[in-house]
Amino acid sequence: MDIIKGKVVIVTGASSGIGEATARQFGREGAKVVLAARRVDKLESLAQEINGMGTGAEVLVVQADLSKLEDIQFLIKQTLDKYSRIDILVNNAGFGRLDWLENLDPVKDIQGQFDVNVMGVIQTTRQALPIMIKQRSGSIINMCSMAGLVATPTYSIYAACKHAVHGFSEALRREVKPWGIDVSMVYPGGVITEFASHAGIKRKTKATTPKFMLLTAEQVAEAMVRLVRRPKSMWIIPWLWSFTAWMNRNLNWLVDYTTINRFTIPEREEELNAK
Repeated sequence: MDIIKGKVVIVTGASSGIGEATARQFGREGAKVVLAARRVDKLESLAQEINGMGTGAEVLVVQADLSKLEDIQFLIKQTLDKYSRIDILVNNAGFGRLDWLENLDPVKDIQGQFDVNVMGVIQTTRQALPIMIKQRSGSIINMCSMAGLVATPTYSIYAACKHAVHGFSEALRREVKPWGIDVSMVYPGGVITEFASHAGIKRKTKATTPKFMLLTAEQVAEAMVRLVRRPKSMWIIPWLWSFTAWMNRNLNWLVDYTTINRFTIPEREEELNAK
C-alpha cells in the first residue's frame, strides 16, 4: 500500500539542490507537494514540471524566507488553507559560509546562518507540530549534514548550526513519538549542489570530498522518501562516512592531529610565518 501518494509534504529550500530534487521525488510519488523558498521563479518552474509528471501530484508554491517567523507562519497557513493537514515536513532550507571565524561577517555570515539553519528548522517544526499532534501522525525529516557529527576548520558556524539541529532533532524525536510522529535526521557528506559556489570556499590545499564519495542531490532525495516509508533516527550517506564519525567520537586526538597538520597549518602557513 503506497503511504506517500496523496500525502501533504512541505519541502523548504525547494528552489535548488537537495530541496528541488526532494520535491521532484515526492512529486513522482504522487504527493501534494508544498514548495517553499525565496526564489519564487524557480519554484514556479519546478511546479510546472511536477504538474506535468502525470502522477496525480499537486503543487502549492509559497514564497518564504525561513529566517522570518511571519513567513513561516504564512507557509503553514497557506498549506492548511489548501489541504487542511500536514503529513510530512522536510526541513531542508539552509546555507553555509565557510571561512576562518575571524573573517566571517558577524551578521550576514554568523547570525544569518543561525537564523536559517537553526531557527528556521525549529520555528517551522514548531508551527507544523500542533497539526501533526492533532492528526496523531506525521513525519519530520531534518537535514543535518556530516558537519553535524564531525566539525572541521572553516566550518565553525555551519557545524555549530548542524550540531544544534542534531540535538534538537534527537530531543524532539523523544518528545513526539507517542503521538505517532517520526523524526529522522539525514547526514550526507559532499553533495553536488550550489552549496559550494555560495559558501565562499578558498583553499590552498584544494582539500575536498573524494569524487567516489560525492553524492548527487537525487540520491539524497531518494533517501528522504525512503525515510518516510521506513523511518529511522539517523541516516549517514554514503555509509563510509560512518567510519569518520566513529573515529571523531573514539579517536578524537587522531582526527585533531591529522586535521591540524594536513589542513589547518598548510592553509594558514603564510599567516603563521608572518607572525
